[in-house]
Amino acid sequence: MKDSPNDIDPVESQEWQDAIEDVILRDGADRAHFLLDKAVQQARAHGTRLPFSATTPYQNTIDPDDEVDIPGDTEMEWRIRTINRWNAMATVVKRNKESSEYGGHIASFASSAALYDVGLNHFWRSKSAIHGGDLVFFQGHVIPGIYARSFMEGRISTEQLEAFRSEVDGGGLSSYPHPWLMPDYWQFPTVSMGLGPLMAIYQARFMKYMHNRGLIDAGDRKVWCFLGDGEMDEPESLGAINLAAREGLDNLIFVVNCNLQRLDGPVRGNSKIVQELEGTFRGSGWDVIKLLWGRGWDELLEKDTSGKLRQLMDETIDGDYQTFKSKDGAYIREHFFGKYPETAELVEDWTDDQIWALRRGGHDPKKVYNAFLRATQTEGQPTCILVKTVKGYGMGTAGEGQNTTHQQKKMQFDQLKAMRDRFQIPVTDEELEKDVPFVSLNNAQKAYLADRRKDLGGSFPVRHWKDTPKLEVPGLDKFKGQLESTGDREISTTMAFVRILTTLLRDKQIGKNVVPIVPDESRTFGMEGLFRSVGIYNPLGQNYTPQDKDQMMFYKESKDGQVLQEGINEAGAMADWIAAATSYSNHGVPMIPFYIYYSMFGFQRIGDLAWAAGDSRARGFMLGGTAGRTTLNGEGLQHEDGHSHILAGTIPNCISYDPTFSYEVAVIVQHGLKRMYQDQEDVYFYLTLMNENYQHPDMPMGAEEGIIKGLYRMQKTTKPGKKHVNLMGSGTILVQAIKAAEMLKEDFGITADIWSATSFNELARDGQDCARHNRLNPLDDEKVPYVTQTLESAKGPIIAATDYMKNYAEQIRAFVPGRFTVLGTDGFGRSDSRVNLRRFFEVDANHIAAAAMVELYREGNVSEKDLKTALKKYDIDGDKPNPRLV
Repeated sequence: MKDSPNDIDPVESQEWQDAIEDVILRDGADRAHFLLDKAVQQARAHGTRLPFSATTPYQNTIDPDDEVDIPGDTEMEWRIRTINRWNAMATVVKRNKESSEYGGHIASFASSAALYDVGLNHFWRSKSAIHGGDLVFFQGHVIPGIYARSFMEGRISTEQLEAFRSEVDGGGLSSYPHPWLMPDYWQFPTVSMGLGPLMAIYQARFMKYMHNRGLIDAGDRKVWCFLGDGEMDEPESLGAINLAAREGLDNLIFVVNCNLQRLDGPVRGNSKIVQELEGTFRGSGWDVIKLLWGRGWDELLEKDTSGKLRQLMDETIDGDYQTFKSKDGAYIREHFFGKYPETAELVEDWTDDQIWALRRGGHDPKKVYNAFLRATQTEGQPTCILVKTVKGYGMGTAGEGQNTTHQQKKMQFDQLKAMRDRFQIPVTDEELEKDVPFVSLNNAQKAYLADRRKDLGGSFPVRHWKDTPKLEVPGLDKFKGQLESTGDREISTTMAFVRILTTLLRDKQIGKNVVPIVPDESRTFGMEGLFRSVGIYNPLGQNYTPQDKDQMMFYKESKDGQVLQEGINEAGAMADWIAAATSYSNHGVPMIPFYIYYSMFGFQRIGDLAWAAGDSRARGFMLGGTAGRTTLNGEGLQHEDGHSHILAGTIPNCISYDPTFSYEVAVIVQHGLKRMYQDQEDVYFYLTLMNENYQHPDMPMGAEEGIIKGLYRMQKTTKPGKKHVNLMGSGTILVQAIKAAEMLKEDFGITADIWSATSFNELARDGQDCARHNRLNPLDDEKVPYVTQTLESAKGPIIAATDYMKNYAEQIRAFVPGRFTVLGTDGFGRSDSRVNLRRFFEVDANHIAAAAMVELYREGNVSEKDLKTALKKYDIDGDKPNPRLV
């Protein structure tokens, strides 16, 4: 080795190097690492500034001498794996022969077949009487290979494979992992890239939470997450890796398939994605295992006495590595090994075919097994395995290592033949000319797979939900305090919710199942009392003296704390909520998560996760606090929510409400508990809550049904005359409607019925369902929408006002009998007082009353004089700019 110009004593330097080499030879690399680490610590303790490197050389982390053999019959596993590859390819090609509409992906599974094969044969345990089961987030694009594996095991039929991506008539297989579409099979939805890794981290964290609270015995259960190197560019993929390290999630394993290609081309053409990810994960506190080279490279590395091969591996960039695998052995000899005489000499006696046969680490089952084994043995920190593969491995000229391979869905006859020959698939030319047949296993192969899965607890993947225990849900009488009037006292619906939550936490039957989740806004929502009563979860407990220790509601963290306090992190809190909301299927213990947050930072910010929650069949409550465009008066444009209910309505199994009074909140929460945890429906609830204080009345007799269905009359005029209107509202704007009724009565003698519309979304869904039934069954008795039935007795025009965009209430227009006027808060939010904001958005009592006068005038029930008087009295400006446009 050439001396450094800064080396003042080369002899001493060589002695240190010799000493380290001696330690490695005698005691192994781990001992050498320990000694060097101690030396570095001592030097830094004395003030020495030492350079830090987050990366290691571009080599396998596990030395060949430390590897163990794969248990089982490796020849049998290779044979089965090649058939799996073929059937995965055939699944996509057969469908696209019928029509290119079906799509699908071949190349991703082709690059990672060995990873999934080793995992399914040796590592991933299914839930059984003696084990809670592992959780695996499968990479979305590899799914044909997972179906093909289940086909070989007899879990999926030929007809189902042939109906890949044909689900409308039943029996087909979903395009990607979708628990909603295949509830007995898939554990998690993953193909919305970036969400898988984020959700996996919080699933691992929630498993620890459940274990530390004594609700499950996590044992040695693991959460595995399979990713593509291109997917790591998604912010969510890396967004929570610090949490995983901070909380020591040694039950979490990331496997990043580094085939160096994303959808269009190289991931990092000019650098190295493996090195980049290694630095990121190691710097965050993860254990990183690099699996780059197959066993064929071990011989060359052992002969590399000059170090030039290692140097060449380090300096070659990903764009070139990709190009090498799209060419042939001769090209690699010239353009890789030929760069230096020393490396060219290493393969001078090799044929081009031998060079081409050198495999990347992800295609070597023994290397994969050892990487997985090391990961499962890691303690105290999460593990990231960086596996180098070839995208489209085995596809040859159809796409191996080519930029176009991700979109490849078809293969020509000669390409199919080449793949068949390469993997020795028992298919004849005549069969290929007719079709791309699936290949079944023989009895010995079937028995081998059955034994492997039997040893690991049973079939995988599988979603367990049918044996989920029901919870004993408290009756509505448990919330008696919230059903009664507050008298002269004014409270917010947020405060009402906190009281309901406190009641549930104290419940002897389900209190332990409640999971309060807050992203650093507990004090905003008046929930700081939970700090003391149930504690904030922290796996380390509380090793400091809190500043507010002498106060009643001091900040209390504990290992068995119940509150999940996620900091300023809505995405993490939502991933936490999903983990809790799917606990019934993942752990066999139904948990009741209540996630409360600024409503503007809910569906708008984490809408993709909310959709994934629906796909996951999540059960729980989301609470949008400080909701509405005019209730959070001082926070302005990016904080004021006027559309979360519209966004919530896009998720089919999200049930949403905008309650006004505490009794409505109580009825909705109790109803939700019953539907989700007693009737075990796969829905989740979204409630908006306000921070505005006002008086709350007693619950009207018989209001429960209307509260749940979305509409009920809370105030009725005994004998309405011609000058009568119906004022409808939700949330705090219903209070404005009540005030408008008082103004109309006092100023013009006009009477009004008051209607509380707790959910325009639910009313609209019911109306649309009735319309659909009537369209498809025109000869049957017509179904009448609930809102139509309820308003049939309403006399006079109907004015609806909410703190949301007009579209929220407009949804029910087709089902409303009579004249219907909608007021809403279209436009950007802004800062001001509530009075001024409601005036600006035209949803205050004045605008509601004026709208009623306009409709009465149009019906001929008030005079032009009265209308002009009302418009002047209520200060209505016809030339005022449209708030949506300013």
